[in-house]
Amino acid sequence: MYFILSWRNLWRNRKRTIIAASSVFFAVLLAVVMRSGQNGSYSYMIDSSAKLFTGYLQVQGKGYWDNRSLDRSIVLDAEQQQRIAETSHVTSITPRLEAFSLVAYKTSTKVAQVTGIDPSREDQMTGLKKRLIKGDYLSSGSDGALIAQGLADLLKITVGDDLIIYGQGYHGQIAAARLPVTGIVDLPFPELNNNMAYLTLPKARDVFSAYNRITSLAVIVDSIRNLPSVESNIRKVTGDKFTIMTWDEMLPDLVQNIQLDNASGLIMIIILYIVITFGVFGTVMMMTSERLKEFGILISVGMKKSRLIMVTMIESIFISILGVVAGILGSIPVILYLHFNPIRMTGDAAKAFETIGVEPIMNFSTDPHIFFSQAFVVMIIALATAIYPVLFINRIQPAKAIHG
Repeated sequence: MYFILSWRNLWRNRKRTIIAASSVFFAVLLAVVMRSGQNGSYSYMIDSSAKLFTGYLQVQGKGYWDNRSLDRSIVLDAEQQQRIAETSHVTSITPRLEAFSLVAYKTSTKVAQVTGIDPSREDQMTGLKKRLIKGDYLSSGSDGALIAQGLADLLKITVGDDLIIYGQGYHGQIAAARLPVTGIVDLPFPELNNNMAYLTLPKARDVFSAYNRITSLAVIVDSIRNLPSVESNIRKVTGDKFTIMTWDEMLPDLVQNIQLDNASGLIMIIILYIVITFGVFGTVMMMTSERLKEFGILISVGMKKSRLIMVTMIESIFISILGVVAGILGSIPVILYLHFNPIRMTGDAAKAFETIGVEPIMNFSTDPHIFFSQAFVVMIIALATAIYPVLFINRIQPAKAIHG
């Protein structure tokens, strides 16, 4: 009886019900969009940095990360690499040989990072080929160099010119080569764009006398949630001979920025909850005051206040459920659109992203947990505001209520 009476009361005044449910609807929508933007940005930062720089984890020689010396390079045979590639949840592996050397053209000289890569695997991980703006991408047997646009501008070098590389190879041997520039790529961050040159892995091994060696094996996984199990399985393959570093160990600045931003994000979401609370409470208070005469008449004809309170509470529950369900359904297309059409940051915001090595894009997460967690919080807020009608009904004096 209570449920039927409450449901009929809702639609006896449709406008009032729609206004009350709409306040909950917009509360859910705002909370979901805000939290989705925060979590989506963090996920994008991690994924972008992992795919462009480090991978989700790397297999390295012991002590390599501290001094980046070719003397800390490792030999990881084909069988071990194949076993790592076949590890559950691993989507790709990318071997690299990285060294810092002088690069020169005519009278221009600069220190740059020269990286030996497997062209197809590197493109699979970082999308390097799509960043090509001039010339040709490296092929597996190429003897040329692929350089970043910023470095090309600094050296005033272009496709077809010869790049001079001079530095120190494995175990102190001289590394020197004269290689034609086969292509120029435009990398997304100035720090990379001004300092990167790529060779094929066999050519880099030859130049730096590091035969069969790599400095790191970058590993990409299908989801960051699976990283602990992947790390454990790879340790079984490599044993204690090598070091395994995860993205958070290699990118501590990114971790700190995410933690700082998340703390400020939580403050913002709490402020939003407070605003939502006052918004929903104001709507409930207005709707309750409008029904003063109705409540007075019901009490006068013999309806107990306890029953009236019960009916009113159930009405609040119905309105909250309607608003929350509508909020979830309404936020899904909004979040999907923003997920597939992320917001590109400009100005100071873009510079803040670039300082931590992340492309300035605000992405949105489609994690179902966000929808339900925010809907649950708003539902609790909406139900908490139902305390006001209870207190209001308890204070009603029927005679005064009927006469307004």
